[in-house]
Amino acid sequence: MSSTPAIEFDRVSVRYDRLPALEDISFSIPSGSFWGIIGANGSGKSTLVKTALGLLQPYEGEVRTMGFPPAQLGQQRARIGYVPQYAELDFSFPLQVIDVVAMGLYGKIGLFRRVTREHRRMALDALKRVQMEDLADRQISELSGGQRQRVLIARALVVQPALLILDEPTAALDHGSAEGLYSWINALHSEGEMTIILVTHDIGVVSQYVDSIACLNRTLVAHGRPKDVLSGDSLEQMYGCGAVLFGHGEVPHMVVSARDADRQPE
Repeated sequence: MSSTPAIEFDRVSVRYDRLPALEDISFSIPSGSFWGIIGANGSGKSTLVKTALGLLQPYEGEVRTMGFPPAQLGQQRARIGYVPQYAELDFSFPLQVIDVVAMGLYGKIGLFRRVTREHRRMALDALKRVQMEDLADRQISELSGGQRQRVLIARALVVQPALLILDEPTAALDHGSAEGLYSWINALHSEGEMTIILVTHDIGVVSQYVDSIACLNRTLVAHGRPKDVLSGDSLEQMYGCGAVLFGHGEVPHMVVSARDADRQPE
């Protein structure tokens, strides 16, 4: 496993139209780890990962992704898989699942290059990793929300990435489907040395799986192991209200405002 951090943020600040989106962010994500990025809507979670990918530029500070400034990633960029919060894909368009996955190779083979038999084999291998190979020839429009999300993850996996970034992958899923996807992502991480970064607002579920968490509210509120950073103080700084965690052992399952805490059953 590489000793070079997957991502390093050094006093990074980002603005949108002169308004601060992130301020003075400093922390690093070790290679091979599984991190959760959590915070309220508008806290800067998506901004953080887009900055790491070079899709946004900091006005202060420095980012290094896989040892390079994002603009200098070059061929290393092909080793990054990214599933954005909003997929730029029309699911009603007549495309087979395997063709959607093969789109993930365009950054490697070129947008207008013909997809070969070998590329389709690679796409099928990626579908096997998400347990969707039996649906390879199905139209993408026929799949459920959870199945489509797995296909989009397979599209990111087809390049065999060293770094996989998932931005709110369960946003459009019901609770049962979301929990199943989280469990599957955890199993994917246990397969090898891939670094996985999961952006989410789902504190209770994600804290069961990730190695470490970064809590954002435009600034870096806290980062470290879930049991160390998921305190009432951190939640108050992230969400702007007092909070209490209820759960079993070290795993939080419910977050309520402090004023409602005394109404919870023992």
